[in-house]
Amino acid sequence: MIDIKEDLIIAKLARSNSRCECSRYSIGVVLNCKNGKKYSGCNIENDGIQSICGERVAFSKAISEGEKEFDSILVIGGKKDSSNLEKCLPCGYCRQFMSQFVEKDFKIYTAFDNKVEEYTMEELLPYQFHL
Repeated sequence: MIDIKEDLIIAKLARSNSRCECSRYSIGVVLNCKNGKKYSGCNIENDGIQSICGERVAFSKAISEGEKEFDSILVIGGKKDSSNLEKCLPCGYCRQFMSQFVEKDFKIYTAFDNKVEEYTMEELLPYQFHL
């Protein structure tokens, strides 16, 4: 079960580490594992095409530490240097990436304007690609 207040603190800290000189849009995420562990991530951009989104950072950290079961992710974002959060959901690439490691009922949360919205992986990616 997600603790939104705790996860918002962690996600905001992760967001403060964002490297987004290109888009000027900073992302912070918290990935919740079924065993209770949490992994944070932020977007890391460069001048080329190899930038990485915060969602994939968090999943990569978790998977590299041996995690295999995931419960939910909180994604927050907004203009760099602004504390105002905007509705922010994973991009298409991240949706497909995450779908390889989670079940259809995996929860995706976003927090903005003092509210929280909840989605499932199936809602955000109903026709995922699988070999």
